[in-house]
Amino acid sequence: MAEIHLKALAHSYSDAPKGPADYAIREMDHVWKQGGAYALLGPSGCGKSTLLNIISGLLSPSDGDVLFDGKRVNDIPPETRNIAQVFQFPVIYDSMTVFDNLAFPLRNMKVPEAKVQAKVLEIAEILELQDMLKNKAKNLTADEKQKVSMGRGLVRDDVSAILFDEPLTVIDPHLKWKLRRKLKQIHEQFNITMVYVTHDQLEASTFADKIAVMYNGQIVQFGTPRELFESPNHTFVGYFIGSPGMNVVEVQRHNGGVTFNGVDIPLDDGLVDFISQVPGDNLKIGIRPEFVHVSGESVLGAYEADISHVEDLGTYKIMTFRLGGETMKARLDEDQEVPSGKAYVSFPKQWLKLYVDEYLVEDTYDE
Repeated sequence: MAEIHLKALAHSYSDAPKGPADYAIREMDHVWKQGGAYALLGPSGCGKSTLLNIISGLLSPSDGDVLFDGKRVNDIPPETRNIAQVFQFPVIYDSMTVFDNLAFPLRNMKVPEAKVQAKVLEIAEILELQDMLKNKAKNLTADEKQKVSMGRGLVRDDVSAILFDEPLTVIDPHLKWKLRRKLKQIHEQFNITMVYVTHDQLEASTFADKIAVMYNGQIVQFGTPRELFESPNHTFVGYFIGSPGMNVVEVQRHNGGVTFNGVDIPLDDGLVDFISQVPGDNLKIGIRPEFVHVSGESVLGAYEADISHVEDLGTYKIMTFRLGGETMKARLDEDQEVPSGKAYVSFPKQWLKLYVDEYLVEDTYDE
């Protein structure tokens, strides 16, 4: 097992990068601690797989270093980094039995056959493959093949980390939860550093203790699922995490706060002072639909809004409304009465977020 440190790491596929736009991975300094379960979450094209391939040694970074337990491994080939990588599509030998597929990495390392037998049986039991060890891999289902692929990474005792590159993409939806649960159990049992790459926030949240959210080649936030939900550090995190995502509205400075299209939003004095001192006009406020208060009657501090649409999803409702020309959403409990036509909405101070140049300005109010 290893701590993985990406030190001043950056990568460009261009021979002569001229600016940030030419980099698939923009300069970052990031640490995954030994034994942790991490997810690398982001949309297609944000740099997730590039970063994973740099860690495994399949790709050499343009700049910076990859450190395993403080040791620089940039020049160490993949086969000697002791990294196991599980890809989106299972990498197994169809002509071999399940047993021989699992045994292959050990036999390749000249491990004594007695130990090979013991280790393969141990991993097969964990992955519930013991009844198909004699079966040819070509006859397995997609999820069974992916379990074999995972087993090939787990069977080695010397693995420093296991990297999963969207391993459940080809798996039937009703089987995904079983494999996610199995991965979590494996991590708890073996205490191996695991990094799970995905574009699916549910997969990331159910697998990982901490999630690194990537956007345009950068890790814009690294935190627990709760931290990403309650305090998105970047507007993209607010948009990408949650269903539906955060309401984000462009605003302008105003006495005592900010405003948009005639709707004045008061802010804490510390935030007002902060935005008065920063240059530029890229100011936004954000609040998650879950935290918008909705009433059918006028209440102090609430804004009158026009209801556009209500979607009943059984256990909750999503109310779409218009305020100051902006379309926003609120999430209501299943038993909450929905106003007719108009509603009065308010934004609790502790959940209203202010963003300058897309990044969160920390709240300074006294709770």
